[in-house]
Amino acid sequence: MKISFSFIIPVFNRPDEVEELLSSLLKQTYSKNFEIVIVEDGSTISCEDVVANFKEHLTISYFKKPNSGPGDSRNFGMERALGTYFIILDSDCILPPQYLLTIDKLLSSKFVHCFGGPDAAHESFSSVQKAINYTMTSFLTTGGIRGNKNALSKFQPRSFNMGISKELFTVVGGFGNIHPGEDPDLTIRIWNKGYKTSLFTKAFVYHKRRIDWQKFYVQVTKFGMVRPILNLWHPQTRKITYWFPSLFMIGFVVAWFVLIVYSQFLGLYCYGFYFGVLFVDALVKTRSIKIATLALWATLVQFIGYGYGFIKSTIFLNLSTKEPNKVFPKLFFK
Repeated sequence: MKISFSFIIPVFNRPDEVEELLSSLLKQTYSKNFEIVIVEDGSTISCEDVVANFKEHLTISYFKKPNSGPGDSRNFGMERALGTYFIILDSDCILPPQYLLTIDKLLSSKFVHCFGGPDAAHESFSSVQKAINYTMTSFLTTGGIRGNKNALSKFQPRSFNMGISKELFTVVGGFGNIHPGEDPDLTIRIWNKGYKTSLFTKAFVYHKRRIDWQKFYVQVTKFGMVRPILNLWHPQTRKITYWFPSLFMIGFVVAWFVLIVYSQFLGLYCYGFYFGVLFVDALVKTRSIKIATLALWATLVQFIGYGYGFIKSTIFLNLSTKEPNKVFPKLFFK
């Protein structure tokens, strides 16, 4: 099968990110031509001038549309792309030079209609960015669901680094209007159509995540809120592991209560042991005491935010007779 690639990149008010991403695309070692489709999703700060600076060296299609969310913008781009295989990226990603060549080799040796790749922390990232990257990718915090594990069965690609064939896009119809949560929803619908997904461990990106602690908390809370909605839509995918952050949060509160009321330290000892292991692992992987320390805080923020969001959404959905988009309208684009 002859493959031609189209990169699909939705963007909202991030011209600086687009410049960094296009610069990394310019450095690709892949020798064949590829297309870049940039979809300006209702931005008030346009990246059109940035795109114009690269058009002499890269094949770029640039579109503007009213704001309708990243999922719909990716669909918009794929509907207009010329390639046979779409690679979906977030605008805050930077690609290593061998990225596309790696994907081409992997697809040529064993073709798959949908793949996902992991993300890594670039040396230029801030300490907070590196700490959050560790927390979002570590097996000790997420179980490796974002691409940092060897168990490849039922891998759920994430749209910051994801590939999908034109054929499969036509079959499944692309992303839904929930956000976040559009990635696992698409993956489950892919599985339901009888297609497989794969993890390409070597096809990594540097995911910059321009984020502070408050934004990170809001983000992971939304992640927790959408999971019960996905469980409602796709009950066959429910797992007890989705409850772990909530149980972690509840257990943490109970451990402090037991200490204050009964002067018993056992619960906090267990949490101390976990965070100790986490610190050592983060220290080994990042080689920085500062980043390893920040990773502990990032983990706490992640678990509390996700756990709270999961419990809140579970209760509200079970108590309401309304559809999820009526219960949580801010999680859906119209």
